[in-house]
Amino acid sequence: MSGTPPEETPANGQTKPRQTAAPAFSRFFETTPLAAMTREEWESLCCGCGRCCLVKLKNGATGTIHTTSVACRYLDPWSCSCAVYAERSAWTACCVAFSCDTPEVFAWLPESCAYRLLYEGKPLPEWHHLVSGNRETVHAAGVSVRGKITRAKQITWERLARALDP
Repeated sequence: MSGTPPEETPANGQTKPRQTAAPAFSRFFETTPLAAMTREEWESLCCGCGRCCLVKLKNGATGTIHTTSVACRYLDPWSCSCAVYAERSAWTACCVAFSCDTPEVFAWLPESCAYRLLYEGKPLPEWHHLVSGNRETVHAAGVSVRGKITRAKQITWERLARALDP
């Protein structure tokens, strides 16, 4: 007997996707500081929205960071995950590695990013998989870049300037 419950079949006969349960340590983020997290805990904070993989431009005069709708060429537009994640820094100079030792990088992360939220002492939103127990809620909530991006290899600098979010 498997420990996995069967998929639910509603009256209309269509199968509903099984909810993916959050890991046993799913509330660790409420009590464990970022600097004290294990590698597994740290990596699990990523909600898979893909917003960190959008090209950002910094206004030199104001310091304001503008996020475009242009994605890194290694971002999968459907899964919103990096195709070369383990070696991303070797493949693209634009990918910024960050940790608690580099707090200035948190400003480059989306305001909805779990790393940034926890760094700022804020709670994770209801759509985050560690709260909802389902990795698809980030997409259902419209937070991810799924269906909203332009691939970097398809854009010129002129189009990039027009791709800035208002």
